[in-house]
Amino acid sequence: MICPETDADLPQGEPLPGALPEALRAELIAFRRDLHMHPELGNQEFRTTAAIKARLEQAGLAPRVLASGTGLLCDVGTRGESTRPMLALRADIDALPIPDSKTGVPYRSTVPDRAHACGHDIHTATVLGAGLVLAELDRRGLLPDPVRLIFQPAEEVLPGGAPDAIDSGALEGVGRIIGVHCDPKVDVGRIGLRVGAITSACDRLELSLDGPGGHTARPHLTTDLVTAAAKVATEVPALLARRVDARSGLALTWGRLETGHACNVIPQHAELSGTVRCLDLRAWREAPDLVHAAIDEVAGMYRAKTVVNYVRGVPPVVNEAAAIDLLAGAMSARRGPYAIEDTDQSLGGEDFSWYLEHVPGAMARLGVRTPGDTRGLDLHRGDFDADEEAITVGVELFTAAALLHGNHP
Repeated sequence: MICPETDADLPQGEPLPGALPEALRAELIAFRRDLHMHPELGNQEFRTTAAIKARLEQAGLAPRVLASGTGLLCDVGTRGESTRPMLALRADIDALPIPDSKTGVPYRSTVPDRAHACGHDIHTATVLGAGLVLAELDRRGLLPDPVRLIFQPAEEVLPGGAPDAIDSGALEGVGRIIGVHCDPKVDVGRIGLRVGAITSACDRLELSLDGPGGHTARPHLTTDLVTAAAKVATEVPALLARRVDARSGLALTWGRLETGHACNVIPQHAELSGTVRCLDLRAWREAPDLVHAAIDEVAGMYRAKTVVNYVRGVPPVVNEAAAIDLLAGAMSARRGPYAIEDTDQSLGGEDFSWYLEHVPGAMARLGVRTPGDTRGLDLHRGDFDADEEAITVGVELFTAAALLHGNHP
């Protein structure tokens, strides 16, 4: 189990300040439910951005909207005599293009085919709450160093909204960044931590196959495009598995295959699309060339012409050991070391990785499962929901990390 390395990472004597007031806790739950009822897709989060901005301004802060028009940055605290780089807290604010299938809850999405099915509303409420608590601590002279809040749009849109946030100055003056991601397999009140890669690289692949078409009675006189598409769909992933080290976890998975309109006509066009995921940064960098070669090799056997659109997505999120130690110390200070569990690397992608290309940091898994819940809810499903106590846990984690950050150079 990951725990703070030394007792020096834990508060001595009096507990850390910054407990979440009950009135603010209730407000944050209401704020999250409002976002859940009004989900917005990537780069369309205008209502969400306005709501966050208004609440931060109400607290006397000065948020600034990103150049893209959605998402915003906000610094909490004054520099004073401190010369240390800031700690950044990051939340993503976009939703997914799927219907909300939950029943029996008053905060179900009111927007057709849109849902906060990945917990970004929880992330947003958590960073907002942390910012409001830290602002109050700063007014009382208890915040040792300023902290930057990053509310980032378009995490679900490859290659993510993080590069735009970085271009807008999100990391200027920042020395370390931390974030959380909801995990429906971890009980609320706990977090999962891992040093090193915690997510995987994720790219998008779009492929067109073309041929002259013809009659199904004479496939030998044309390009049997349906067979070619089927072979590409099955053999290219198998071929890739033999071209890279199995420990890299490189996997091509198709999500769409379309071709043909009649049972007796060999079509002229087929399309496939899917994702390429891998656990290893080196394999991710080699993946485009490997995928192109494998597709050409298989499609060429059936005389199909190919057009490959390989869209770079995100590299793996690779957690820095010092940042994990900070998160472990913060969680231990708030809820004790037994609120921390080890977590595995997933094949999911996260554009938080782009920040880590510039500054060190780490992402924790935030437990959102009600203890004893056996429904097996998962991310990116229309029935996804979270135990809202996770908001309190996330605020506690972030505020403690901000107070302890000076102990982690």
